[in-house]
Amino acid sequence: MQNSISDSGSSKIVQVTAYSVLFSIASAHFINDLLQSIIPSVYPLLKEKYALSFVEIGMITFTYQIMASLLQPVVGAQTDKKPRPYSLIIGMIFSMTGIISLAYAHHLSMIILSVAMIGIGSSIFHPEASRVAYLASGGKRGLAQSIFQLGGNAGTAIGPLLVALIVVPNGQQYIVWFFIFAIIGMLVLSRIAKWYQAHLKFRAKNKSAIHEHHPQLSKKQVKRSIAILLVLIFSKYFYMVSLTNYFTFYLIEKFHVSIKESQYHLFIFLAAIALGTLLGGPLGDKFGRKYIIWLSILGAAPFALILPYADLFWTGVLSIIIGLIISSAFPAILVYAQELLPGKIGMVSGLFYGFAFGIAGLGSAILGYLADQTSIEYVYEIVAFLPIIGIITYFLPNLKEHS
Repeated sequence: MQNSISDSGSSKIVQVTAYSVLFSIASAHFINDLLQSIIPSVYPLLKEKYALSFVEIGMITFTYQIMASLLQPVVGAQTDKKPRPYSLIIGMIFSMTGIISLAYAHHLSMIILSVAMIGIGSSIFHPEASRVAYLASGGKRGLAQSIFQLGGNAGTAIGPLLVALIVVPNGQQYIVWFFIFAIIGMLVLSRIAKWYQAHLKFRAKNKSAIHEHHPQLSKKQVKRSIAILLVLIFSKYFYMVSLTNYFTFYLIEKFHVSIKESQYHLFIFLAAIALGTLLGGPLGDKFGRKYIIWLSILGAAPFALILPYADLFWTGVLSIIIGLIISSAFPAILVYAQELLPGKIGMVSGLFYGFAFGIAGLGSAILGYLADQTSIEYVYEIVAFLPIIGIITYFLPNLKEHS
């Protein structure tokens, strides 16, 4: 009887959503992604200062994205076996070192080395941070992932704005001041690591009270579903990189706006992404993740197809609509994948974050080459068709029906 009461109490504790932890890890995600967003934000400055081609810009992004992607599934698989709470701080140290190095980089190879270090920091951070959000969710996994992602997207949105205000008027060396954010991030992560470590000990002592729900699907169905989700990640991020990395160049070339004005447009687009991310997870919890995935990718297609032919005002409006719609996909996709393989949270998180970064890096290199060979406007006409791939969401099983 006493064990029964203990199990019931332990189960209730695990089912309580730890909002303080969620907002703390979201804050750390904000800082991590703010530091990452500095890289594409300073591209116009670096391109002009060092006479870089679009191919070289693509190489810089490719290096960062590859370093941020290849390690993530490995880190995630290792931490599934043995979680390492304090590795979160190590990741932030790598990012801080890369930022300081980027501030004083004076040639292409030094820039590439700097962004590689930031990529390594990101690859260490994401799998374990995503697990913290999962453990703190109390069963509201879509909401938890959205809060976590909101922090990252908010950091990505504010990064270009701070670069426009601090770095663009004063020069490359002012990037160094962003190390202050990294210091704050390490302080936040040290508190999260203590909670994480205590929570792991609690779960280890109360295994009988904690149950993971496995969907009633065959291994073949699970593998096919994971493959479909990865294809959807491809379509989403290959398209998104055209906006996050080349939107400023597109606006400057087509509408002849200033670098500073183009950064404001990018900020508004990234802010729309942050808002869409916040909505995606809770809507997935309520209506089913499959429907949100379908709506968020395929639903962006009409607006993406119109964008290359719009004037400056409507380009801004369409970018906001696209950001709101397409950004709601990732929380739903990631939680859907975690529910397919509930015992492998770190590996799944690392795989999907890593694949997303890898695709973004590959996409940036390919689109940079295509822009050099043709024009940045032509690139936008081609990538507009990518969201149509979202139609394959039809083949995903509805997990609510198979739980």
